Amino acid sequence: MGTKRGNDGGDNKRVKKFKVASGFLDPGTSGLYATCSRRKERQAIQELAGVLEEKIEEIYGEISQDDDDKDNEDKLSIEDEIAKELKELKEKKEDQDKKQLLKPIDLSCECVVFFKTRKPVVPTELVKNVIEDFGNPENMEKRTRYIQKLTPITYSCNATKEQFQKLIDQIIEPVFKTEKIFKFAVEVTRRNFNTMERMDIINQVVGSVMKLGDHKVDLKAYDKVIMVECFKNNIGMSILDSDYSQKYKKYNVQQLYEAKYKDNEK
Repeated sequence: MGTKRGNDGGDNKRVKKFKVASGFLDPGTSGLYATCSRRKERQAIQELAGVLEEKIEEIYGEISQDDDDKDNEDKLSIEDEIAKELKELKEKKEDQDKKQLLKPIDLSCECVVFFKTRKPVVPTELVKNVIEDFGNPENMEKRTRYIQKLTPITYSCNATKEQFQKLIDQIIEPVFKTEKIFKFAVEVTRRNFNTMERMDIINQVVGSVMKLGDHKVDLKAYDKVIMVECFKNNIGMSILDSDYSQKYKKYNVQQLYEAKYKDNEK
């Protein structure tokens, strides 16, 4: 992998502008949370969007749009031609919106932003690849200035106990429904959220995991950590491996940079 240029330098590299949506997160949303410096949410969105877009293209390749249907070339009246062109423009825009793999969302929450992703992007895979790049001791370039921590969200639901249980089953069964015994932990973050108590969330997740095998809770030496991110009316979940904390500083970008620079000085 070649050396990548950062966005803070004085070169003339074009920075793509991303349209930022604002509001709540819909149920069924996948993506990632990013915490950032206070009052730097917009700058954080711009710098991280460039990193994520580059990584998406690297992992998944360039996703091409479908060509317009050009089979019907019969002669049309002027009115029909105009109507046809307007319809095609509308369909093309809708198609592009559906295929937009990365969409930044301003949550109107201090120090937190969200990036919505679509298939084939896998949020845990995307974030892990970004973190590996940031922590690579052979690359001493600082790619971000405002980003602090990244948290992937595999899937999300409305903040009700019933919907949360469906989400738990959907996320944990592919990993924990196995003869292999895992040590696991549950990490819960709540922002502008008072629908469910933290311990109720933890107990619901732990109880569900225990039903799938002889798994054990271990808050320090875990094999898997179940991330639960609660924001307003939305609960998101993902499962990460032990290197989340042991190697990658709980995906804290600033701590990764600091550790890398300190090791380099030694």
